[in-house]
Amino acid sequence: MKVQYFDDTDTIYIEFRAGDIAETRDLDENTILDIDAKGNICAITFEHASERTDVDRLQVRGMVA
Repeated sequence: MKVQYFDDTDTIYIEFRAGDIAETRDLDENTILDIDAKGNICAITFEHASERTDVDRLQVRGMVA
């Protein structure tokens, strides 16, 4: 899993698995879900992240480097 915050676009991108994206779904106007051909969730994008979350307190736990 990879978590990235892009300050220039105020976007959080969480990748759960690498792979080819077969479908992208807009969950709402600021949340995008990427799905592979088997229906697995590959990634989720949160736009305007600082308005919706406390980005400064973003923590990732239990990740292996």
